[in-house]
Amino acid sequence: MVLRGLLQRFSGQPANRRISGRPPSGNGASSFHLFWDVPPKPLIEASVTFEVVEPPTVAKLYFWALQASFVRNGGRVGGAHMGLQHNPAYPDACGVNWGGYHDGAGELEGSISALPSAPDNINTRDYRWFPNRQYRFRIHRSPDRGWRATITDLATGEETVVRDLWIEADHLEAPMMWSEVFADCDQPSVLVRWTDLEVMTVDGATFNPTAARLNYQSHDAGGCANTNTAVVGDGFEQRTTTERLNPNGSRLSILV
Repeated sequence: MVLRGLLQRFSGQPANRRISGRPPSGNGASSFHLFWDVPPKPLIEASVTFEVVEPPTVAKLYFWALQASFVRNGGRVGGAHMGLQHNPAYPDACGVNWGGYHDGAGELEGSISALPSAPDNINTRDYRWFPNRQYRFRIHRSPDRGWRATITDLATGEETVVRDLWIEADHLEAPMMWSEVFADCDQPSVLVRWTDLEVMTVDGATFNPTAARLNYQSHDAGGCANTNTAVVGDGFEQRTTTERLNPNGSRLSILV
C-alpha cells in the first residue's frame, strides 16, 4: 500500500484517487450506478428515457443501460441489462444491447434479433442512435416467453424490439441504470441524462421513482475517481472526467 501510494505520488496521481489512465479493473472499465427507490412490490416492467448530451469522442466502448433482476418463487434467478453503446465495432459506433445472466449458471439464451450485428454478437445489435435525442428503454414480459427489451426513438415514435431473453421468472426487482466506460479516466468528458423513470407492479399500477442511490466503482476495483452523478432539473445526469461532488452512497432526489 505504501509503495503504491509513493508510485502514484511521483506519477502525479493522488493515492486512492485514480483520475488518469486506463481503469485496471478485470474488464478494463470503470462503472457508476443509480439504484432506484421503488415500492416494495413485485414488478413486471421498468422503463426510462435516456439521452447522450455530450457524446464520446474517442474510439472506446461506452455502455449505458437499464438493468433489472429476475425473481422466481421469492428468490433471485438472474439479471439483465438493455441500453445503447458507443462501440467502435459497429457502424457509426452505434449499438443496442439486451443480454443477461442466470445467477451462477452462465449467460441467458434468447431469440435472434431482427436487427443485424456487424460483429455477429447475439446480445449487441446495430442501432443508429443520435446525440441530443431521447430514447425510451423498456423491459417487460414477452408475449411469447421470457422477457423483452424495446427501444423507442422519441423523435420519430418508432419502437424497436431488441429481442427476448428466455428465463423463467415471476417478476422483476431492483431496477437500476448505469454507465460502463472503457475509456481512460482522463479522456474527454461525456455526459448522459436519465429522465421519466417508471415501473409497473404485478397489479398493473404504475409508479414514477424520483430518488436513487449512487454507487461508484471503488478504487481497489479499478474505478475512476473523477466520475459524478447529479440531479439536474427533472433528471439524473452522469458525467465522466469531472469533479466528484456527490459521494458514494448518496441518495439523490428529483423535486416534483
